[in-house]
Amino acid sequence: IGIINTWSDMNTCHSHFKQRVEEIKRGVYEAGGFPIELPAMSLGEIMVKPSTMLYRNFLAMEAEELIRCHPVDGVVLMGGCDKTTPALLMASFTMDLPAIYMPAGPMLRGYYAGETLGSGTDVLRYWADRRAGLIDQKTFENVIGGLSRSAGTCMVMGTAATMMSLAETLGMALPGSSSIPAVDSGHALMATATGRRIVDMVWEDLRPSLIITEASFDNATIIDMALGGSTNAMIHLIAVAGRAGIKLDLDRFDTISRKTPVLGNIKPSGKYLMEDFYYAGGLPAVIKRLLDKGILHKDVLTVNGKTIGENNLKSLCWNDDVIRTFENPLTKDGGIKVLKGNIAPNGAILKPSAASPKLMQ
Repeated sequence: IGIINTWSDMNTCHSHFKQRVEEIKRGVYEAGGFPIELPAMSLGEIMVKPSTMLYRNFLAMEAEELIRCHPVDGVVLMGGCDKTTPALLMASFTMDLPAIYMPAGPMLRGYYAGETLGSGTDVLRYWADRRAGLIDQKTFENVIGGLSRSAGTCMVMGTAATMMSLAETLGMALPGSSSIPAVDSGHALMATATGRRIVDMVWEDLRPSLIITEASFDNATIIDMALGGSTNAMIHLIAVAGRAGIKLDLDRFDTISRKTPVLGNIKPSGKYLMEDFYYAGGLPAVIKRLLDKGILHKDVLTVNGKTIGENNLKSLCWNDDVIRTFENPLTKDGGIKVLKGNIAPNGAILKPSAASPKLMQ
């Protein structure tokens, strides 16, 4: 079993991966497999310049070649930071060996001076205050320290949290795995369970081509809208679907967005953070609410050999303010609007749930 590990000293999102890879190996051994660790480009969002987007396809090619050139029967994909998830999925779809994704998980919620803070969303606000001279450098550094309290990805519903959620929705990760905070004890247990499962997937010959369908990508798009997910997800879903031979376009996203309410009350659209989302029931609770309304395709297969409907049949929500009901959504339609006009004749994307009023005209 190959384990593609995107750990790096320059990627704080994956700083717990040294430990997690050992826990994955333990699971592989428990199930009778033999694990080999294959390091790959890390793509830490904070440090890589000018943009990690420049290297997403590089990581996809590297992971593809790691799978191709080594004698592995199955592969575990360790990702989480923004571009690592789509890159690893792209590689696994092309190679079509049994593959399972292990999400890094979000970091703990941030705190400073009695205020709950979200990475990205709130650091930009405080950075604006620093540039305006409203706070000094020491205060700004304390804010940064309060924002980064643990290993894990950004704890807002940014690209990292969105893509981890979509990987689970596509059926490529264990049920509930994408919502677990990186330093929660459940995350280590999930890593070991992922190692055990990939060995069984090899014996079952359960490959991505048997899991991924057009319905899978419709589900992923619906979940993106319901979570108020990242606009970057559109870019990545199109690329990932392309590797599976499935065509997606902005019109499809627009159609789905118009009929999907935002249920995730999570920054930057709402007020809560990913840790709160996990305690409220996480992605399984959102999936259950959408299944109950008949919005999701319930019969698509997942890596545990069951359908998304079977996996989430008994999922519960513990906080209706974090995960809203259809009767009380954060917004009545999806978090993405597709715009067309003379500025962008081929289409542009806006996230109304997180946009200021001046952008709505």
